[in-house]
Amino acid sequence: MVVDGGYTSRENIVEMSEQKVDLIGSLGETGARSAAQLARRGVDPAFGPEAFRYDPSRDLYTCPAGKTLWHQSQSQSPGRVDHNYQAKGVDCSECGYKAKCCPQAAKRSLNRIEEHPAVTAFRGKMATGEAKQIYRQRGPVAEFPNAWIKEKIGLRKFRLRGLRKVNMEAMWACLTYNVQQWTGRIWRPRQAQILEAVA
Repeated sequence: MVVDGGYTSRENIVEMSEQKVDLIGSLGETGARSAAQLARRGVDPAFGPEAFRYDPSRDLYTCPAGKTLWHQSQSQSPGRVDHNYQAKGVDCSECGYKAKCCPQAAKRSLNRIEEHPAVTAFRGKMATGEAKQIYRQRGPVAEFPNAWIKEKIGLRKFRLRGLRKVNMEAMWACLTYNVQQWTGRIWRPRQAQILEAVA
């Protein structure tokens, strides 16, 4: 199944994996969002998450100044577990790097994302040339028909309720699109050839 970024969520990745569906899609990177968040907080790029050393055996981080960020909490959402780590306020208040590391906060905190194995496997698959090639085919195949059905046929939302009726409405929209494409690409050129031969 090939889907665009709007449907490539961790929840869908996990569910498709459980159903043995080979999913191809575009899952956004967390790094860009993290960099933007740090910039809004006034954090110098040199003090991004990669500057902090993680010790998995003790489940803690060490900052560039050698201070410890301890595990504080965790929250779970579909396909991921977020772990939060925080330094001690006294360590940050006395630190010479505070103006660059946590200028708008009393102490520095970090989040570590623990992704579901299915999400990790998905990221690995989507890094391969084969998966990228399959995903590139989605645009030409899917974008034009979807745009046509929305703009020309006017199907922006379903008018009926229930999966059976919605499937029927979608089928009629797709059939209309196919007939219009057939008319433009096959029927009209053949009619022109016939008229030309008769004339």
